[in-house]
Amino acid sequence: MEMQQFYYDNKIVKKFLYATILWGVVGMLVGLILAFMFLFPNMTDGVSWLSFGRLRPLHTNAVIFAFVGNAIFAGVYYSTQRLLKARMFSDLLSNINFWGWQLIIVGAAITLPLGYSSSKEYAELEWPFDLAIAVIWVAFGINLIGTMIKRRQRHLYVAIWFYIATFVTVAVLHIFNNLELPVSSFKSYSVYAGVQDALVQWWYGHNAVAFFLTTPFLGLMYYFVPKAANRPVYSYRLSIVHFWSLIFIYIWAGPHHLLYTALPTWAQSLGTTFSIMLLMPSWGGMINGLLTLRGAWDKVRTDPVLKFMVVAITGYGMATFEGPMLSLKNVNAIAHFTDWIIAHVHVGALAWNGFLTFGMIYWLVPRLFKTKLHSIGLANLHFWIGTLGIMLYTLPLYVAGFAQASMWKQFNPDGTLVYGNFLETVTEIMPMYWMRAIGGTLYLSGMLILVFNVVLTISKANHKVTDELAEAPALKRVSKSRVSGEGWHTWLERKPVLLTIYATIAISIGGIVQIIPTLVVKSNIPTISSVKPYTPLELEGRDLYIREGCVGCHSQMVRPFRSEVERYGEYSKAGEYVYDHPFLWGSKRTGPDLHRVGGKYSDNWHFNHMYDPQTTSSGSIMPSYKWLIVGEGAKLDKSLTEKKMEAMVSLGVPYTEEEIANAQASMLEQGKKIEENLYSDPDFVASYEADKAASGDNFVEMRNREIVAMIAYLQRLGTDIKVKDIVNETAQN
Repeated sequence: MEMQQFYYDNKIVKKFLYATILWGVVGMLVGLILAFMFLFPNMTDGVSWLSFGRLRPLHTNAVIFAFVGNAIFAGVYYSTQRLLKARMFSDLLSNINFWGWQLIIVGAAITLPLGYSSSKEYAELEWPFDLAIAVIWVAFGINLIGTMIKRRQRHLYVAIWFYIATFVTVAVLHIFNNLELPVSSFKSYSVYAGVQDALVQWWYGHNAVAFFLTTPFLGLMYYFVPKAANRPVYSYRLSIVHFWSLIFIYIWAGPHHLLYTALPTWAQSLGTTFSIMLLMPSWGGMINGLLTLRGAWDKVRTDPVLKFMVVAITGYGMATFEGPMLSLKNVNAIAHFTDWIIAHVHVGALAWNGFLTFGMIYWLVPRLFKTKLHSIGLANLHFWIGTLGIMLYTLPLYVAGFAQASMWKQFNPDGTLVYGNFLETVTEIMPMYWMRAIGGTLYLSGMLILVFNVVLTISKANHKVTDELAEAPALKRVSKSRVSGEGWHTWLERKPVLLTIYATIAISIGGIVQIIPTLVVKSNIPTISSVKPYTPLELEGRDLYIREGCVGCHSQMVRPFRSEVERYGEYSKAGEYVYDHPFLWGSKRTGPDLHRVGGKYSDNWHFNHMYDPQTTSSGSIMPSYKWLIVGEGAKLDKSLTEKKMEAMVSLGVPYTEEEIANAQASMLEQGKKIEENLYSDPDFVASYEADKAASGDNFVEMRNREIVAMIAYLQRLGTDIKVKDIVNETAQN
């Protein structure tokens, strides 16, 4: 049998490993800063690009796409070459993948703090970056599939199946969720509105967790755990069931993020049903991973790599048990919008993604540099500090979540809320936020130990990372049809293109069934005649709300619970959001819901609340937003207002040509009314004028400041409907 010699490309793996470590430190450091902002809300007072609302999406993007994303590429490029007995299809595509991904990350690190955001969870980057991500992802996919085609190993190992599903599904999710209409270089509007946008976003959001944070890591688990343990995978049959059931079921589960919202009930029920079903394949994968270590438990006690991997797989099992449980409506009614969800997310992120990445790094670095790890003791120290960090981070947040839910829902005997002031629920959980910050500090400290250990390992190595010589026999042609005794799946494993097609079909069914009826069938979104488009000034204010990341702390969705209706007002209706591009329902209540805030407070209250939240709400942990009010930067940019309205018209918002032509005059008129309301309050005049004079701010009239647009938007929220009108329209429909 003729043997062919070739070289594995280890240099690309090294590049992605370095990037993984670098961005891991950055992403975790930003997350720790955010944790301390809950304790010291004014720690970055007056610096707009260091505000919580702008840094939060930077943290999530840095951890998910920079840290975890680079880890995925490092593991995939290393394992794929060895599983397929072939060098990657194209060195050029490998380097385009690496450098393109890093440029996108750097672009995100610059633009998100500057406020360029679409506000959509895990998809905040604006349209130029969305295009760039699509291009780089396609380059990665071509490289992956091209390597399969030129492989020397006939059958595709289970890890490769998960890599295929990852490539296909992330491409589909990214493209359809980020369909948007550009207005300028860094501003766009989602083509979907309200309920439809929410469904598409959480179809994407849940499956970004599924197919970016889960399926590629399952592929890495199936490769690196057997390698580290020197044991075969426990069950080949279980891996088949695990793969196909997981990718088919996962795609249906997105609506469980929208239970008790204005989403149609049938879609919520589908999401719940498939979420519960998801427990079985998820735990099948966990069992397959843990039982692979049978006979290797003595090694687990001494090998830090296996310690990290065992906790990672256990964390995956815990998170995937909790996910289906949270999709039950009675549990979701307690957990949603609370810190329970933050705890749940971080069990997966810190344990599953973080620890599996750490184990992979500790396993790969000595092999790439042909040396021993500098210190097994430091790696073990990292493991124990990291594990303690996870517990101190997550357990207090579970307590905080239960405390929040309990306090929000308690009533006095006379029917009034026990804790009518939302801030009472915030001050009660501050000790848990301190514990979270301590846990995060420990976890980051463990990451820094890894950096130290890896740097010393590399510095003492006598070998640089070079291409690795390998040999394998050329792949011979065999019958395209199944041969005698060949199982169906065994036959499919030698058909990478067909396997890719079948995987695409499996992941497409759920999205098609859920999304198309919601987009097409009008009865899913009943119209409300009193709901009108935002005025030009309110539209600008809404964009400021998006820019400042207010959606990260405030929801705009009053659920049909007695406690929420009593606290906030009439529960939210689907028809109220038909002009919202994008939707802003939110997923966490650090502050109260804002959907019915319009008219609840005076213009002056909103002004003071944005200028210094603690003066209006004692004990508030909201930071100030003085840059909306004072300084040259506070001038409202109205240059794109007409273009924004024209874009909205293209998306179905019924602005007339006259309204667009008169946009500037309309903004001045509405702004002048708010200005008059503000100056009619003598306390406002005294406090603001003194601060303005001290700062030398005479740049622009109050009516043309950003704060006025923000107030206009907030005062509009929830004011379009009256309950009696809704009842009458519903009866007529």
